[in-house]
Amino acid sequence: MVRTRVKICGITRGEDALAAASAGADAIGLVFAPASPRRVTLDQAKAIAQTLPPFVSTVALFVNAEASAVQAVLDGLRPDLLQFHGDETPEYCASFGVPYIKAARVRPGLDLLKFAATFAEARGLLLDAYHPQRHGGTGERFDWTLIPAGLPKPVILAGGLTPDNVTAAVRQVRPWAVDVSSGVEVGPGIKDAAAIGRFIREVCNAAL
Repeated sequence: MVRTRVKICGITRGEDALAAASAGADAIGLVFAPASPRRVTLDQAKAIAQTLPPFVSTVALFVNAEASAVQAVLDGLRPDLLQFHGDETPEYCASFGVPYIKAARVRPGLDLLKFAATFAEARGLLLDAYHPQRHGGTGERFDWTLIPAGLPKPVILAGGLTPDNVTAAVRQVRPWAVDVSSGVEVGPGIKDAAAIGRFIREVCNAAL
């Protein structure tokens, strides 16, 4: 079984980025969406990224951002991957010439096979819980049985994951990666190093 990768999203402090890396995280997420309580400025993001050891990826997350805002982050931070969590078009997502993942807010009636075909250039699909007003970070999970077999893109599973349910999630969905934010926090953007460590251990346990 291929090892399930782990992204710790909504990092706002250098010590939390370092705790994630030390626990074995493969990537951290830096949120640039103005409405998010986990939003960071470019200067904050640069300081956080500088704490990371080699081979831990930085992912810059946007929600319906102006292209100039994305480009400013690309120029100043040079993230490894972009994550688009809004209503962005495939053309917009691909226009920056940087690898990206596209989030889908899953609910009954969403054709994920069609969604994957639409975003054919995405490196993967991040599947999150649907919320009518919020684009992620809700702490809510969705019905994993809505994920069809045979998706042609790597799946990053998100939405309400915690150390208590991530083993079951990995065993049922078999995603390429899991993405957690509120499930390892003591407050919005403030991570719990012990919870991060337990979360990653439970992901590893899923392979046993």
